[in-house]
Formats: sequence, structure tokens, C-alpha cells
Amino acid sequence: MNGAHALIQPFVLLLELLGAGIIVGAVGLATLVFLINGFRDRDWREAYTNYRANLGRGILLGLELLVGADIISTITAPLTLHTVGLLGLVVLIRTFLSFALETEIEGSWPWRRAERRDGRKTDHR
Repeated sequence: MNGAHALIQPFVLLLELLGAGIIVGAVGLATLVFLINGFRDRDWREAYTNYRANLGRGILLGLELLVGADIISTITAPLTLHTVGLLGLVVLIRTFLSFALETEIEGSWPWRRAERRDGRKTDHR
């Protein structure tokens, strides 16, 4: 392990723990809000929709930190084809998850969000 990698590893571990903690905390907080809203308003469908969106936001934030930790760890390690390939695969998978979660939260494809915000009617053909 080179000097820079050894020096940076505690910070990478901290980012990974923070990312995982945010995901776990988001699950707990979103569940609490879901139950409070569901019992208070008696509109469990709306509470569930908000629950999924809140879960997705927490997972997205945690994933961003985890991707950042992976990038930092990889660029400070001795670069080999194997480590770069692993980083590429991890970033690809996490990027796909982020894209899918954001699309689920927003309820539309990224290229349709402006139309949706403006209230314009879209042709789904």
C-alpha cells in the first residue's frame, strides 16, 4: 500500500460509514414519517407514495457518498487494470441505481422533467 493510499483510507472508511449510516437513518426516518402521516391523515396511499420517495432520496444520498469513497480509494491505490475495471463496474452499477431511483422519485424520465414542471402535455409515443 502506498503512502497516499494509507493516509487517505481512514477518510474513505469514514465516507463509507457515513453513506451507509445515511441509508439506514433514511429508512428509519422515512418509516416514522410514513406511520405518522398514515395514522394522522388516514390516506395510506399518499403516505406510501411519500414513503417511497423519501426512501429513494435517502438511498440516493448514501449512494453518492459511497461512490465518492470508491473513487477516492481507487485513485489513491496503485492503479492496475483490475482496480480500474472494478471501479468502473461499481460506478456503473451505482449510477444505474441512482438513475433508476431518481426516475422513480420524480415520476418521469429525466428528459421529460422540464415538460412536467411546466405543466405541458407530453406525447408518450
